[in-house]
Amino acid sequence: MKTRNLLTPLCASVLMTFGAAQAQADDVVTLRVHHFLPPSSNTQLKFLEPWCAKINAESAGRLKCQIYPAMQMGGTPPQLFDQAKDGVADIVWALPGYQAGRFLVTEAFELPFMGISGEKSSRALWTYATKNATEEYKGVRPLVFHVISGMALHTSKKQVKTMDDLRGLKVRAPTRLATRMLTALGATPVPMPVPLVTESLSKGVIDGAMIPWEVVPAMKVQDVVKYHTETDPSMPLLSTSAFVLAMNPAKYDSLPPELKKVIDANSGAEVSAWAGKVWDDATLAGRQSAVDRKNTFYMVPADEVKKWQKASESVTAEWVKEVTAKGHDGQKLLAEAQALLSN
Repeated sequence: MKTRNLLTPLCASVLMTFGAAQAQADDVVTLRVHHFLPPSSNTQLKFLEPWCAKINAESAGRLKCQIYPAMQMGGTPPQLFDQAKDGVADIVWALPGYQAGRFLVTEAFELPFMGISGEKSSRALWTYATKNATEEYKGVRPLVFHVISGMALHTSKKQVKTMDDLRGLKVRAPTRLATRMLTALGATPVPMPVPLVTESLSKGVIDGAMIPWEVVPAMKVQDVVKYHTETDPSMPLLSTSAFVLAMNPAKYDSLPPELKKVIDANSGAEVSAWAGKVWDDATLAGRQSAVDRKNTFYMVPADEVKKWQKASESVTAEWVKEVTAKGHDGQKLLAEAQALLSN
């Protein structure tokens, strides 16, 4: 009887401890984060993983991420936005421009020669998109808007120095505006998501690719091209792409208030600027991968870049006309984007 009496409180204590541990485990929210780049990509290592670590720390371990790179949850890169909308994933890092024509207002930041740096342009994009593009992001909760640090041209058989060198070259284009710009410059654009670029280059499906330095080592592009063309850094960026880190609204709404505050604190203009800076900082490392391969580089001087700008003016004019036809004030949107980028 004495032994039984001693065991009773002991058992109760064990059960209470187990119950508390179970309650704590049940209190942890795991967010499924989906994106299209490899796990070795700068985006995962320097942005998504640190962002996830930050919300984990600030929630005292109650928020954690399970990152699924390289489309491991299925689908294709253009489907990521709708995966967040439909709840297939809780959070996605997506390139809206992969869905041509769906995000017209956002495209202002993808017009030729618009941006200066990833960090500055990303802060501007958050301000612009949250004011002007809310209709385009209905069905998701944007956490971050950012742009990349610009594009370079990477070619397999021919060095591009002038517009004449682009004539007849089949060049990968990331977005529909980049497609139009390459056409204006005389190239033959081939739209495709970045995961297809390396194989397409190695098989001769394309002669070159317009991609940022950040993804070059992750996709091993430096191994299948010989030439790299950059533009004078004193000039605006040749081209860029707008990205969104978007959350499923139902998942956000299911969080208790204190966890919503953690997500909110890790969203917005300054976090967007941080994401853009991650891409800025990755440029040198990405470029070094091609230097190590002893590939050939060329910097297009400002006078030649101005010719490219002039040839691309039709792309901007066409965008203004198209956006206006959809009920927006295209000229006003363009002016606002330009003003934000110049601040």
